[in-house]
Amino acid sequence: MDNDSCGPSDAEIVCQVVAGSLNAFEQLLKKYQNHVLRILKKRLPYDQVKDTAQDVFIRAYQSLPTFKGDSSFEQWLSTIAVRACYDFWRKHSKSREFPMSFFTEKHQVWLEEALSDQSSQSFHERGLQKETREILDWALERLSAEDRMVLEMVYLEGHSVKKAACLLGWSTANVKVRSFRSRKKLHKLLSKPLKHRRRET
Repeated sequence: MDNDSCGPSDAEIVCQVVAGSLNAFEQLLKKYQNHVLRILKKRLPYDQVKDTAQDVFIRAYQSLPTFKGDSSFEQWLSTIAVRACYDFWRKHSKSREFPMSFFTEKHQVWLEEALSDQSSQSFHERGLQKETREILDWALERLSAEDRMVLEMVYLEGHSVKKAACLLGWSTANVKVRSFRSRKKLHKLLSKPLKHRRRET
């Protein structure tokens, strides 16, 4: 996000806050709150977004002395927001239990097609469908926080391995290995409803 040409730059505002001008931080909060909310809404349950957003800005405020301007403030803040999502999923165990009967015929059709198609681009496109999102929510909640974040960022949101590594604070090699392994885990999870349905028929 570009700085307002008639106002101080983000770096200048950060310097003001670090120097003791606490009210200056409100400028950054107002400027980037919608950006942070968009990141959180993609990755968290709706009822957790508001509290996590507050946590993100608290983390950002406390970490301002470490902001060196090597990247934009928006990128720096995005990293904090993504890691807050990661921390959320690390704290919350695999919770909601949907019975196999939860999967409708439409879900079954999607599963058949998705599992027979190994294209990452196709996986990303399918992720936009309603049935897909419901199935993926079911499966993602059964994966570790690391697997979940990699799958969402690389396969569902289409981020490059390099971008995902930057936002997560991981090496690109770690993201590559994790994305491969998590894709296999997801495939195994998504196969379960199909096997269950076949046993019933």
